[in-house]
Amino acid sequence: MPKQTFINLPNDKKETLIHAAMKEFSRAPLFEASISNIVKEAGIPRGSFYQYFEDKEDLYYFLLNEYSQRLRKRFITILENQNGDLMETFIESFRVMLKSLQSVELRLFFKNAFLNMNYKSENTLTPEVSKEELNTRLKQVISLVDKDQLNIKNEDELVHILKILKAVTFQNLIQVFAKDLSIEQSMQNYTMEVNLMKRGLCKQK
Repeated sequence: MPKQTFINLPNDKKETLIHAAMKEFSRAPLFEASISNIVKEAGIPRGSFYQYFEDKEDLYYFLLNEYSQRLRKRFITILENQNGDLMETFIESFRVMLKSLQSVELRLFFKNAFLNMNYKSENTLTPEVSKEELNTRLKQVISLVDKDQLNIKNEDELVHILKILKAVTFQNLIQVFAKDLSIEQSMQNYTMEVNLMKRGLCKQK
């Protein structure tokens, strides 16, 4: 996470550094990215960079975390607009995410992120769902979900539904970048998989 000196910077200076970092992490994945390129683009001394962040990994995960926070806020808004329909919320959230990736820089940034994903980066974008988080990070989500639409017995099962939908979402995003799929192709695949889960995978006898 950023140091206090970065937090205290004027917004325009923060944005300059963030833009420079996005440009570099769009050019190359984390392990190939260069601090030299970032500070050159930002127009700051290399020493100043280390007053703001520990290293390039610190900056990279800060960017992922910032995007993750925006995703969570957007998800809440969509869930409210969908009147608690969890499945439709995931579908619409995926659609909005794909549209945001039409920005070339953002698409390249996340292409590098998803095709070089590790546990830390995945958990930064979508933190692990646990029972303990039902009373903290997920409390608002849980309160908004229309549980009467779901075939669940308790909140423990809701946690597992969220885990399954998260896994399906991640796999579909990886396919977007690995196969360079269009929005239409991506939405068709994702919607089919979510609807299969919605219907159930086994016929009722």
